[in-house]
Amino acid sequence: MSKRLTLKLIAACALASAAAAPAFAQTKLKWAHVYETSEPYHKWSVWAGDEFKKRTNGKYEIQVFPASSLGKESEINQGLQLGTVDIILTGASFAATSFPRLAVSYYPFTFRDADHVIKYSKSDVFKELTEGYKKATGNTVTALTYYGARHATSNKLFTTCEQMKGIKIRVPDAPAYTALPRACGANPTPIAFAEVYLALQNGTVDAQENPLPTIEAKKFFEVQKNIILTGHIADSLLTVVSPSTLSKLSPAEQKILFEVTQEAAERATNDIRKREGELVDEFKKKGINVVTVDRGAFQQNVLKNITFESMKLDKKDWDRIVGLK
Repeated sequence: MSKRLTLKLIAACALASAAAAPAFAQTKLKWAHVYETSEPYHKWSVWAGDEFKKRTNGKYEIQVFPASSLGKESEINQGLQLGTVDIILTGASFAATSFPRLAVSYYPFTFRDADHVIKYSKSDVFKELTEGYKKATGNTVTALTYYGARHATSNKLFTTCEQMKGIKIRVPDAPAYTALPRACGANPTPIAFAEVYLALQNGTVDAQENPLPTIEAKKFFEVQKNIILTGHIADSLLTVVSPSTLSKLSPAEQKILFEVTQEAAERATNDIRKREGELVDEFKKKGINVVTVDRGAFQQNVLKNITFESMKLDKKDWDRIVGLK
């Protein structure tokens, strides 16, 4: 083969490759959370990543890192500022480190039920609080997912606030979760989510609190005798995007990201609500002692003992949320 022919073949191959390749370099984005791969939050995060890739014609690929693989919840929140993660799922209690008012929804017994949480996610007060958070951090909240009503599990049975006195209860490492235990004289003990099962198993703590689907997914029921249906916090997760990531996207791409994360949040919310309704009977069938309590009595203890000011919250925000119909 002549040298000239070889050069022509090489040039033709290069042109063909260029024509076949996309007109951009694919950008990989990191999405982090602390939940198990079996949970709806992970399933629908992966779906959102795939949808974003499809709807941007392959320009972006979102890699989802579950189960604290990129750090504890406090660390992935810091990662948004450091540029080590692009998108996270997080409780507002952790995001509120930078803007305390955002944690108002964690004041115990704020919400009546899941419908109330969803109304809050579409309300003016939620919009104002997430805008305040954005001004403080630069981070943008794109969606809210219902996480479930938080209930206690314990090897030491309690059914009243007074009976919680002295119980060592694991709570997430954020001040918002300590209100109920402190109001009842328990000993709130922050432990990273990934370490809770072992802490319960070896008796480092007597109890913990989480929604029923999380108690199932993390298998806490294997090392706890009682589930106490306190329903003290109707919890939710925020999908949060870092400012550096959002600034890379065109307005059209930003719109797509908002849409897919909101669709994923709605789908995960529906899954959680369905599972939450099934689990009381399933836990009873497993031989777990499931008990109900007078939530009103617990609430009165919280209102009496834990001021909004002590949690750096604004009672006006709380009043607006409670008043949502």
